Amino acid sequence: MKRVYNFSAGPAVLPEEVLTEAANEMLDYNGSGMSVMEMSHRSSVYQTIIDEAEQDIRDLLNIPDNYKVLFMQGGASLQFAMVPMNFMKNRKADYIITGQWAKKAYQEAQLYGTANAVASSQDKTFSYIPDCSDLPIDEDADYVYICENNTIYGTKFKTLPNTKGKNLVADVSSCFLSEPMDVTKYAYVYGGVQKNIGPAGVVIGIIREDMITDDVLPGTPTMCKFKTHADNGSMYNTPPCYGIYICGKVFKWLKKMGGLEVMKQKNEEKAALLYSFLDQSRLFKGTVVPQDRSIMNVPFITGSDELDAKFVKEATAAGFENLKGHRTVGGMRASIYNAMPYQGVADLVQFMEDFERKNA
Repeated sequence: MKRVYNFSAGPAVLPEEVLTEAANEMLDYNGSGMSVMEMSHRSSVYQTIIDEAEQDIRDLLNIPDNYKVLFMQGGASLQFAMVPMNFMKNRKADYIITGQWAKKAYQEAQLYGTANAVASSQDKTFSYIPDCSDLPIDEDADYVYICENNTIYGTKFKTLPNTKGKNLVADVSSCFLSEPMDVTKYAYVYGGVQKNIGPAGVVIGIIREDMITDDVLPGTPTMCKFKTHADNGSMYNTPPCYGIYICGKVFKWLKKMGGLEVMKQKNEEKAALLYSFLDQSRLFKGTVVPQDRSIMNVPFITGSDELDAKFVKEATAAGFENLKGHRTVGGMRASIYNAMPYQGVADLVQFMEDFERKNA
């Protein structure tokens, strides 16, 4: 059976090598006589799996010893609440609104205190990243929050905001492990893994130890305290065992590929191929200002809803899946995460050229 090119924004394409390996181990992991899917999370075999996964992501990102790695559940959407529950000591935080997910996090924070929108790009449909070099940061703000790569709108912070000494919290769901990252610039950084790392159901958080405390907002559930997960090695309750196992395999694949510098180069090459076509196309055009373009998510349009729909339909028939844009914005979007091969983008560009010839 021929596999399609899957341009989904998430759950998204995974390395074939990883899927094959997992398939081979489905009935018997490492001589244990059982699948990881049915294995006790309290077993020594599983403990080795999660320990290795943590060590490998530490190696990939050069995570310092004063940061903990947490494997959690609930998606980024639960993190929108966990962040203020754990960090809003003064009941104040500053949010930079660059898309729907940052906006949802900002709205959630308002349940717990005063959330200030200190910058926003909503005025131009989130097609750019606002200048964050001199923001009106509240002197009582507990943290400054960003969504670093905007999956729906295809923008990316190339320079982190000047937080004027305040802790930076970032949702990196759709750019996680796509390039090197200096973890020390963040007090807390997290991401859902279903875009670049693994199957849906796991969130990885990287938290500076001084941010882990019992001093949380009254009424914070035990499961929503970062300290609960940190103190128990992500094993307070049954973790998403199989998802973490796949993440671990992806970490090993990334190391084998040469690490995050190599991935960044590969991702930039794929993005450059697609953007350079969009920039000279007579039919298609990108929707993001060039300096803020994401190398992970590439939205584009023809300018006609009918042509957009025709393109998506024909592309799907040709084996290019999930190119329809997010339901809130329409158009098209190609998500070209780590596991999308260069050939997939090259074939897509060729298909777009053919479509343009017939329809321009």
